[in-house]
Amino acid sequence: MAKTKQTVIEAAGREVVITNPDKVMFPQAGYTKLDLAKYYLAVAEGALRGIAGRPIVLKRYVNGADQEPFFQKRAPESHPEWIETVELRFPSGRTAREIVVRNAAQLLWIVNLGCIDLNPHPVRADDLDHPDELRVDLDPGPGVSWDDVRRVAVIVRDVLDEHGPRGWPKTSGSRGMHVNVRIECRWSFDQVRRAALALAREVERRAPELATSKWWKEERHGVFLDYNQNAKDRTVASAWSVRPTPDARVSMPLEWDEVADCDPAAFTLVTVPARFGERGDASAGIDEAAGSLDKLLELSAAQEAVGLGDAPWPPQYKKAPGEPPRVQPSRRKGATAHGSSKPHHEREGATGKGSGRRQPKHPLITVAKAEHKEDALAGLERWKARHPEAAALLQVDDVLVDAMRGRYTTWTRIRINLRHVPEGERPTEEAPDPDYDPWHAAFGGPK
Repeated sequence: MAKTKQTVIEAAGREVVITNPDKVMFPQAGYTKLDLAKYYLAVAEGALRGIAGRPIVLKRYVNGADQEPFFQKRAPESHPEWIETVELRFPSGRTAREIVVRNAAQLLWIVNLGCIDLNPHPVRADDLDHPDELRVDLDPGPGVSWDDVRRVAVIVRDVLDEHGPRGWPKTSGSRGMHVNVRIECRWSFDQVRRAALALAREVERRAPELATSKWWKEERHGVFLDYNQNAKDRTVASAWSVRPTPDARVSMPLEWDEVADCDPAAFTLVTVPARFGERGDASAGIDEAAGSLDKLLELSAAQEAVGLGDAPWPPQYKKAPGEPPRVQPSRRKGATAHGSSKPHHEREGATGKGSGRRQPKHPLITVAKAEHKEDALAGLERWKARHPEAAALLQVDDVLVDAMRGRYTTWTRIRINLRHVPEGERPTEEAPDPDYDPWHAAFGGPK
């Protein structure tokens, strides 16, 4: 039997085997696993700055970027003796030994496992209880322009400058932006999350038409500042990560003066190594810029004094003291702020002048939630068959296919933006078909 083809790459004084080097990881662009490995070797200095010494969740795309990945927290049982691990304890009480990368050889070893992007925790292996990074995740809603994302990023910079710590911007490699804030290791996860929430609320206060800190999607508009990315056990793709997009975009560190006119499509697996060689890493000084959260926590206390307490946590976390009801506002039992349990758009006076509530710009409905992407797409086709007139009016970007993170793997949600369907002809929202509940399934319920 012929041996499987492999390639050996020298890195950090070791020979790292890349198995199946010709395997196509990006079908549309044709980039292979070897292309991916060579990219990370070329930008290793920058990539390691974002992940070195941190536990990493392995997000493995074993069938390529266009297929569903699975999340692997635990290090593979069979790994070289030069691969480091550290034991983490999660909010559920469970533990796992995760990979810790410190050099280019270890980086290439996890790339060979099918890791396209790098997902480190915001802590170092030598202090797992005190994050050294606050992460600002700017997540644009449907139809939100890239210009709006950049405007919100600049406001984030201004708020940070006024409250002490420095922000380091980067494209997310998708539709949004991230701002990383290196901090001293003396605050708990809960305190860092609270500081991120205070930051999000202050940005929202300054630009209420552009930004939101609201957790529930029915209350959001514009760019959502996802403060919950700072909850314990959450990870975000690090700087210089290749993202699983058709063109293999990179999460690109930027100088602040580049943010106003940058084009995320310009940063790909092919173009970025040359930029790195010519200009280096825009976030090269991040490790020397650890700042204080004291002023952001003072801001949080001031917000709490006027009634802004805790905000909702992700669904898999235990209910926190002082957390508001963990159910979307339109489904809460009994009276709401408007004295009705109806969804906001159905409430009397909700659209009137002076209602104080921003109306959703885009009529979104969820049509499918599935464990596997192909099942969600099948559900989309059934919806189109039931509503052919509306389906015929949809544009390409009206169908939103989202890879959602579950406990161990991703699942798929499909939403439809009915903006191009006349209001009187829009189908009413139905129960998703299929209607997968990732959290029920994760804890022993039916899928």
